[in-house]
Amino acid sequence: MELSDALYLSKQVLLQAGVPSPEADSYWLLAHTLEIPKSELLTLLTLGYQLTEAQAGGFKENLDKRASRIPLQHITGSAGFRNIELHVGPGVFIPRYETEQVVEIAIKILSGLPGRPRVVDVGTGSGAIAISLAKETAADVYAIEIDAAAAEFAIMNIKSLTANVDLRIGKFEEELPKLRDLDLIISNPPYIPLDAVPVDPEVRDFDPQLALYSGADGLEAIKELIALAPVSLKSGGWVVLEHADGQSDMVCELLLSAGYEAIRAHPDAAGRLRAVSAKWRS
Repeated sequence: MELSDALYLSKQVLLQAGVPSPEADSYWLLAHTLEIPKSELLTLLTLGYQLTEAQAGGFKENLDKRASRIPLQHITGSAGFRNIELHVGPGVFIPRYETEQVVEIAIKILSGLPGRPRVVDVGTGSGAIAISLAKETAADVYAIEIDAAAAEFAIMNIKSLTANVDLRIGKFEEELPKLRDLDLIISNPPYIPLDAVPVDPEVRDFDPQLALYSGADGLEAIKELIALAPVSLKSGGWVVLEHADGQSDMVCELLLSAGYEAIRAHPDAAGRLRAVSAKWRS
């Protein structure tokens, strides 16, 4: 089978399966099957490369998995996030582009602080936020993860990316108070209401429920974080919280009622309010 034929077949199969990005996923599946960078795949396409029988078989297997709506990242075993490549798979939340922008909010705050700020990422999952902050700032970075399966991926990523992150495994209600004088607490917590089941099978069937759902209104974890954060924050310390589209006003009100200052809602690339930053009173 010629590479271009495999690409065309993949696009058609994924399109019929309802995959949101059939063309992009087809390129990534082929690159993964051939164990080459995507840029090299484009070169092979122009040269009329012929897949070997083994390669064609491997590609068919990966294509069938993706057509059944297994996440692309579970097939490739990796997910890009900002400037890093993370190990991911069943049992850990796949980091999203929106969270990359939430990290940028934290980086801007940290850039204005002297010395080595102290930061914790609550609910670190794969370690995406914590590792990015450790790589891109001068902060001392901690991370908390309750789920053992997700923590295994965080441990793997911290090691493979040689990131200086102190990972704590346990409930954040127990682990966060052990950290004091923090300059910033950041989290992409679960924020989906229990009855708002996601439509996309990749999310609904494969992301850990612990990373998705948070009470009847989706705000249970955020409420707990807002209430508990002052125990660990220094005076004038910050919180940065990701939330769902449509929750911004509620999160801002919760922060205001709890005594936080300088509350600001942040839009994502599409203009949707998807994160809030706030300072604990000085």
